[in-house]
Formats: sequence, C-alpha cells, structure tokens
Amino acid sequence: MIETSAAAPRLTGRGAARRSELFEELVALLVGEGFAQLTLDDLAARLRCSKRTLYGLAGSKEQLVRAAVVHFFRRATARVEAVLAAATGPAERLAAYLRAVSAELAPVSPQFFDDVAAFEPAAEVYERNTRAAAGRVQQLIEEGVTAGVFREVHVAFAADVIASVMVRIQRRQVAAATGLADAAAYEQLAELLLHGLQKARVREA
Repeated sequence: MIETSAAAPRLTGRGAARRSELFEELVALLVGEGFAQLTLDDLAARLRCSKRTLYGLAGSKEQLVRAAVVHFFRRATARVEAVLAAATGPAERLAAYLRAVSAELAPVSPQFFDDVAAFEPAAEVYERNTRAAAGRVQQLIEEGVTAGVFREVHVAFAADVIASVMVRIQRRQVAAATGLADAAAYEQLAELLLHGLQKARVREA
C-alpha cells in the first residue's frame, strides 16, 4: 500500500471540523456497506445531512466515492507503514507488512470491494495501491536475501509472481476462485512467502 496522489476534499474554512467529521462518517458507511446501490439522497439520509452539504465535499457521488476510496487507502497505508517501522529483521518485517495489510482489509465489507472493482475510478486507486504494495514486498524480499536470512531467489521473478497474486486479489479474482476475502488472501500469501523464502534450519546431530 502507498499513499495515493489524489487527496480527500479540502476541508478548510468555516465548519471544516464538521465537514471532516462528516467525511469520516461517509468513508465508514461506504467501507462498511459498499456504494453502488446508494444514491446521494440515501447518503444524505444516512448521514443526517442535506445533499447540499454533500456537494460541499465533492461535486458528485462519483467524486465522493473516489475521494473516500483514496482516503481509505491513504489512512491504511499510514498504519501499515507504522507497523512496518516497528518491526525488526527481514522475516519479521515481511510478515508484519503483509499481516498489517490483511488487518486493514479485514473490517471492509465484501460489497465495498465488489463495488470498487466495478467502478473504474475507484478500481484504479486500488490497483495503484496494490502495485505499490507489491513493490514494497519486493524491497522487503531484497532486504532478506541481502541479509542472508532468505534463500537466494530470483527477486524480480518472485516480485512478479507476488504482484500477479496481489492484482488478482484486487480484481476480486481470488475471491471468486477460492472464496477467500481479500484480508484472508493476504494472510495466506504471507504464510506462503515466509515458508518459501526462509532458509531451512540445519538439524543438529
């Protein structure tokens, strides 16, 4: 995961605190329930505000949704990177990173991911974050190989395989093929990587 270049609505000026709070409520609603079936009227009713107030955040439902998706991944990225910064050792850092990603995705509703996959502007945000995450994993594998903790593998090939799996998760193809939620898929990926990369321990006689 990585912070995206697009930003949430600019919540400045008079009433900025209330607009910021409202935007957080909007993000929580969309992440928890999805957004394809919700109209602006529905959103205004659920958030107990006027449509005019929502237009103060963005000019359309589509812009609101994209801003919410950007905000979700930006915040998730910050937390994942904080977990990674606290981990030491290549194996621990790789495990911490992937499990932190899994933890960030775990509370998200399947409907939200389905709706993101079906809405191109949001899908593009998720895909860009996914590819950035794959790049981060490649860096972590390189750290482990350089430190002699991981087996000598072809890092570029390993990274390409991992990126392919991550993109399949993002596109909901893994969920369709296996029934695994995105968070569970990342947990399984973490297990496979760690067991496949770590050197076998030499048994004492």
